[in-house]
Amino acid sequence: MNKPIIELLSQAIGTEKISTKEHVLQERRHDYSFISQLDDYQGRGAPVAACVAMPANTADVVKIVNTCRENSIPLIPFGLGSGVVSGVIAHPDAVILDMSSMKRIRKIDTHNLLATFEAGVRGSDAEASLVKKGLMLGHYPQSIEVSSVGGWVATRASGQFSSAYGSVENIVVSLEVVLPNGEVLETRTTPRAAAGPNLNEIFLGSEGTLGIITAVTFSVRWQLQKREYTAFYASNMEKGFELQRNIIQHGWEPPVMRQYDATEVKRLFPDQFREKESLLIMVHEGPAGKVAAEIKECQEIAKDLECDPAPVEAVDKWFVDRNHVSTFEKYIKQGVVVDTIEIAAVWDRIFGIYESVLTSLNEVENIVVASAHSSHCYRSGLNLYFTFAALPADASQMADVYRDCWRRVIETTNKGGGGISHHHGIGRIRREWMSAEIGDTGVKLLKSLKNTLDPQGLMNPGVLIK
Repeated sequence: MNKPIIELLSQAIGTEKISTKEHVLQERRHDYSFISQLDDYQGRGAPVAACVAMPANTADVVKIVNTCRENSIPLIPFGLGSGVVSGVIAHPDAVILDMSSMKRIRKIDTHNLLATFEAGVRGSDAEASLVKKGLMLGHYPQSIEVSSVGGWVATRASGQFSSAYGSVENIVVSLEVVLPNGEVLETRTTPRAAAGPNLNEIFLGSEGTLGIITAVTFSVRWQLQKREYTAFYASNMEKGFELQRNIIQHGWEPPVMRQYDATEVKRLFPDQFREKESLLIMVHEGPAGKVAAEIKECQEIAKDLECDPAPVEAVDKWFVDRNHVSTFEKYIKQGVVVDTIEIAAVWDRIFGIYESVLTSLNEVENIVVASAHSSHCYRSGLNLYFTFAALPADASQMADVYRDCWRRVIETTNKGGGGISHHHGIGRIRREWMSAEIGDTGVKLLKSLKNTLDPQGLMNPGVLIK
């Protein structure tokens, strides 16, 4: 236990906001990543931090940041712990900065359609506060009930309805951030600006390495008038990709566009399974006239591409199941390594990456599942979510097999010209491929920014870049 830093933080923000209770330290040792849970199960788990600091407001965060900097103590931000890329790993000499007590809804502005939340507000609580006023976020990550709005910004998150409403960077208007030197940056709340580079972008995807996000102002929407579903079969994934490309490039934007390969259809939608065929499900919402027109045009495009209509019950099932995910613990106890890895690529590369990644994954000894679906569609490309599961013959091989599967997906994606992360971020698990992703020059630029803002390297050290 690092008594000096605990005593100094207690003096700065109050003893009641500092915890050294064992269960608190244990619960904040790491995020939800599979490899961290596997390490716990096999006795290699992360140690606990020196303490957990729980600020009540921005002034507390400033005091915590200043105290840690003045004493050269690493500071690790912790939202609600739903990250899956090892972005949080505790250390005995570090302080965990638990943002979950900063959960005030500062303002909801129905005239300008703006909403300001403190960073620790749970995503589902933010949405519920808007629904009461006839509004909505339009940002619905699968983790909405277990993630914070500050975490969304820090990881550059994307939600399930992004094909129409955009990802988190498209709805962030302004930020409040405590910099590593203790200063508070408040970016301007304006619909657009040409006042130099957009400073919000420095912190979007920064994963706690450049500052502490303490509040976020989002551009929000009125709740929509009508919602309907469509679904289509495609003879293979490539044909389904073409269907999505034609829909979105013709100007239609169903907020949900999700295409599953035959393996995933059989597992997730057994009642709608057709041998070797992929399934595209879509949600259409907005003014009634727009919804009707969009559905009619999507049906025509599907017909021209010889894609048959599929039962819309598949979309109903997706809505029921969309946020239900089996725990990793269940698989670990069975000796199974499993994960999902999201990547992205432009249209003329995505199918080649799909085929190459699955070919590589199927070379893994004792692979059980290698499959994919898309979940975010753009005029210029698509994302893919690869799912893998393997059952190593020896439990001692689980971590190595897990990392091998990750390596195959990332390196094959990079070789095929795709981006190695669509919305979960880098953390530690993708860190070794950052040079391949953004180039040595890009890494040098990030390091220069890090060294300028955080010269001691105290903000979430080891994440994003070495």
